[in-house]
Order: sequence, then structure tokens, then C-alpha cells
Amino acid sequence: FFLSLKLENKTKGKLQKQICQVVLDHFEKQYTAELGDAWSSVRDVLTSPWCWQHALLLNRFSRCPGLESSLAEQGYHPAFPAALPYLPAAFRCFIRPAPGRFPAQKHQPGKLKEYYLLNAASLLPVLALEVKDGEDVLDLCAAPGGKSVAILQCACPGHFHCNEYDDLRSRWLEQTIESFIPDALINLVMVSKLDGRKIGDLQPESYDKVLVDAPCSNDRSWLFSADPQQAVLRLMQRKELSSLQFQLLRSAIKALRPGGSLVYSTCTLSKAENSDVINLILNSCRDVMPVDISELARGVSQEFTFLSGTQQHELLVLPEKGRAWGPMYVAKLKKRSST
Repeated sequence: FFLSLKLENKTKGKLQKQICQVVLDHFEKQYTAELGDAWSSVRDVLTSPWCWQHALLLNRFSRCPGLESSLAEQGYHPAFPAALPYLPAAFRCFIRPAPGRFPAQKHQPGKLKEYYLLNAASLLPVLALEVKDGEDVLDLCAAPGGKSVAILQCACPGHFHCNEYDDLRSRWLEQTIESFIPDALINLVMVSKLDGRKIGDLQPESYDKVLVDAPCSNDRSWLFSADPQQAVLRLMQRKELSSLQFQLLRSAIKALRPGGSLVYSTCTLSKAENSDVINLILNSCRDVMPVDISELARGVSQEFTFLSGTQQHELLVLPEKGRAWGPMYVAKLKKRSST
């Protein structure tokens, strides 16, 4: 206990020093305008990493007999209620109200990991996508691979295409898949390094489900930019992200079969990268329509705090003390069937 307290205090001091004032000032201005009163409690969580929580997604391909009882002893409980519109039996995620992190497992070639540590809110896009066995699925911006792993906890796709344009992140993605997926299923998964903006033209109408977990201004990590110059550059480039996100979405829609569905997600609170991008797509692409995900949001409202006033096809998870999940924006669209 004293060791963990010492570690916590050490972490506190270390991370407190690293908050980047340039980014915080920028967020302060933008999010006070966009979130109103909700921003002050969100800011308190985002700037206090020692109060962040971590979830464990269990790997159905490498079950550890004593793990669930050990988690229960430490105050963990299942994150998602059985009453959700879509929750496959094999999909097992555990959380606890207390902050802190379960020990991570190291990558060992040839040995599958038993669990994946993650922000529980990052599983909501996967649950919204509702992948079924045999469907052809595209994860357009897949690194580091947590959502790809989560999809494979839900179902066995007929074909699963995981794409990551960035070379370094693509290697990270391959390692994640190797750590969680048995050899017998690896042939279902194709990892590519294509420009996501071009996949729709290269593979038109090829997929039943597409996940676009888009590159975004990651609020949690940007607040701790160690290099102020890099932070200033990031904030300048931030304006261009919504254009990239729109192009990725348009490509994803082309890659979807008629009747197929798509989930768009980011880990930012920024309206310009979230609802503005979705509204632009809905106004410019006549072959897509919004899909109501309010039942999913209602089902998990015990564990997550959502921004009020969003549309039925979208949700935004706001971090809160004791429910320090998010930020996570999720929106669902469907491609109209050919007539």
C-alpha cells in the first residue's frame, strides 16, 4: 500500500509538471464555448491523470481461469449490462470506480495476452457497429489495434481488413493482433498500409460494416505535450483535421455495400471534428442516413456521462470523477439500399 502511495505521489508530481499550458489555454477557450458548465468538471479529470480509470477487455482466445475472481476481489465488475441492444456473450469487459491501472502484460511472441487495458469508452464504437459472424468488416484507421481486438471478441468476420497508413503505427497494430488473435484466425485478418482516403475507390462496395476511428486531436495526450513548440504546431494543424476526417468518411461510405453501416469515432471533445463532420457528410452524401444509437447510450448511462443535447445518431462521453471515461465521440450511419 505504501509503495503504491509513493508511486501515486511520484506520478502526481511528474504529470502535474507536464501539463502544457498552451494546449490548456486553447482548450479552455474552445470548450468553455462548446460545453458550457460541463467543461470545468471535464477539465478537472483531463488534467488529473491519477484519477483516470482503466478497463480490462478479456481475450476470449486466452481465458485465464482465476482472472475474473481476482478482478472481483479488487472491486472490478462487468462494464456493460446484458440489456444492451448488442452485447455478444464472449465480450467481457471489467471496470471499477477506483482509479489506477491493472498491470499490463508484455508482448511475448507465440503467447496470447489474456486482457487488453483500455479506456472503457473506446468500446462504445465497437458495440455501436454490431458486427455479426461472417460479415466483411473494415477498420479504416486501426492502430494501435484495441478496437480491432474488440471486434474479434464480438464475432468472427468473413473477412476482416485492418488498415493503418502510418508505418510505425502499422507495426504496432500487427503486434497487437499477434498478441491477441490465435494463428487459426489470423488468416481472417488482412493488415494493410493504404491511404484510407483511397480505399473507397480501390475497394468500392466491399464491406458490410466499416469503423472509422479517425485521427483526431487527442485531448488527453495533447494536454501533456512535453514540447511546447510541437504543441503549437499541433494546434495549428488541428484546423486541417476535420477535412481529413471528412475525406476518410467519404471513402468509407464508398467502401460500404448498400444497406451496410458505418461507425465514426474520435477521442476528442471538439465539435469541429465530431458533429460538424457528421453533419457535413449527411448534407453532402445522399446515400447515407443517420442511425439511432440512443438505446445504447441509455443502456450504459450508469457507467458513462454523456453530453446532453446531441442528436439520436451520436453520443459524446464526458470524463467525470469516478467515471473518468472518454472523451469519446460516436456516430452511426447507414448506406441506403439500392432501389
